[in-house]
Amino acid sequence: MGSSPTAFGVARGVLVGSLAGFQSLHFGPFVSNSQLSIRRLSSTKPLLEQHRQTKLVMQNEIQYKPRILCLHGFRTSASILQKLIARWPETVLQKLDLHFLDGPFPAQGKSDVEGIFDPPYYEWYQSNQDFTEYRNFEECVAYMEDYMINHGPFDGLLGFSQGAFLSAAVPSMQAQGVAFTRVPKIKFLVIISGSKFGGYKFGQPKLAANAFSSPIECPSLHIIGEKDFLKPGGIDLLESFVNPVVIHHPKGHIIPRLDDISLNTMLCFIEHIQKIPSHD
Repeated sequence: MGSSPTAFGVARGVLVGSLAGFQSLHFGPFVSNSQLSIRRLSSTKPLLEQHRQTKLVMQNEIQYKPRILCLHGFRTSASILQKLIARWPETVLQKLDLHFLDGPFPAQGKSDVEGIFDPPYYEWYQSNQDFTEYRNFEECVAYMEDYMINHGPFDGLLGFSQGAFLSAAVPSMQAQGVAFTRVPKIKFLVIISGSKFGGYKFGQPKLAANAFSSPIECPSLHIIGEKDFLKPGGIDLLESFVNPVVIHHPKGHIIPRLDDISLNTMLCFIEHIQKIPSHD
């Protein structure tokens, strides 16, 4: 025989039914804890995916800044070069981590920038008037390498004039094992108003005697002025590099401002070097 429902059981059924009806009417259909957990998990998936996508976008926006050691011109200074480079658009400067170094030797004669920029002035090495003999080149290289060890690593070099001569020779000297062997490989160059040892009308320091004996497979950007007295040397230097990128400007032996075309070339070069893995 089945048992008949008790008064308590009937009352409990009525109460539960009433609560379920109340729940359905005012808060929607009743769901169990397990169903609620599944719904919560499902509802958070789009948020998690959105967060992941946002994080990826932010990582892409925070682009790697190449660390560049900048070498000034003959009888000028790191401070002067920094002021001249600061004239470039912020769209360029914000993408680069620039470090400026004074040459190892105080200027041993009159500077062409006296009256324009304040002293002190420095030089990287010395030569005779015919540029066929060089002094203190080895000392200059040792000074520069020590700085790179203590303050690097650096991804690339930027050089103007005498600093450009020196910068252009570094990748080959390093590859040949004659200099800069204690620092990581230089991955790119920015050469402004430069030339090469042994080319045009210049002799060669012994340490850099073979620096341009074979094509240099180092990404390079060359900035050449139409009225620069070193223009022939700058054109000659291009032949030593594999696939050099070139910016021409109408002025002389200066660090030029960048017009729209030059700016686009510069930004494309920066985008290329940003893809080269950092030493960090």
